[in-house]
Amino acid sequence: MAHIIRVTASLILLAGIAACAPAALAAVPAAPAASVMNAGMIVFREGLEAVIILASLMSSMKRKEEVKFRRPMWLGVLLAVAATALTWVLAHDIIQSLAHHGEKLEAVVSAIAVVSLLVIMNWFFHKVYWREWMAASHARKQRILNSETGLWLGLVALGFTSVYREGFETVLFLQALVLESNLSMVMAGVVIALAAVALVGFITFRLQVNLPYKKMLVITGILIGIVLLQLTGKTAHTFQEVGWLPEHAISGFAAPHWLGEWFGVYPTWEGLVLQAAVAAFVIGSYYAAEWATHRRSAARKPQRTADQAE
Repeated sequence: MAHIIRVTASLILLAGIAACAPAALAAVPAAPAASVMNAGMIVFREGLEAVIILASLMSSMKRKEEVKFRRPMWLGVLLAVAATALTWVLAHDIIQSLAHHGEKLEAVVSAIAVVSLLVIMNWFFHKVYWREWMAASHARKQRILNSETGLWLGLVALGFTSVYREGFETVLFLQALVLESNLSMVMAGVVIALAAVALVGFITFRLQVNLPYKKMLVITGILIGIVLLQLTGKTAHTFQEVGWLPEHAISGFAAPHWLGEWFGVYPTWEGLVLQAAVAAFVIGSYYAAEWATHRRSAARKPQRTADQAE
């Protein structure tokens, strides 16, 4: 049964990847489909992170006398979902009130989204998010459980912060997508992704099956990297349209319309250079993190050898 569930989950991921295939590019209009896919990837990735955090925090609450501690955490999760929805409404209203600025507003919001994605991708490859954030969350949980006062409210707050952090980031990214596309397409991607997250959550918490989370994070991380490159190219293009960035066309390179809609590739040197710089930053941060990890491991070996000798 567990094997069948794992296979089903893998098929869901493969189905999402298959949406990027050339056949899909030709079958549906480029801009709407790209918006649905981008919104879905962002929401699924952030939702997956929230599920993994909660699963990790609740994994030690399996004994009968500890199961009750899950309830205030789930209340915090529900409050975080409601707060995320409220944040979406407020952010959308603010953006709409500034809609008269047109492409200048789109350029500013998209630039903020690019910077935020860069930070997240940097955290992903450096493993800072999982190493430090998870360690801090577990330490906080232990302090709450050891405390005699404020236990219930502390667990509610822990569940809330574990989810709202992801929700706030998601709201920011989606606002940029709404500006470059439309609300209905973005919401379609959100609904599809939330259904996938709900399925993963059901398998994790209800059926208590361990899914290949690491592989899922790697795959979604790569997909988010593609979104980052696309958003970088489109942001550069918008900056050029409002006159905030010079535009030097690449002679002999006529990029088809779908290449810009799906991957943010336009025939200008500025856009391609910025995309290459973003890719170099993300890939470089990964190798820098790997080098730092190996260096720390090498530094610990002599100490472990000395301790064993004593």
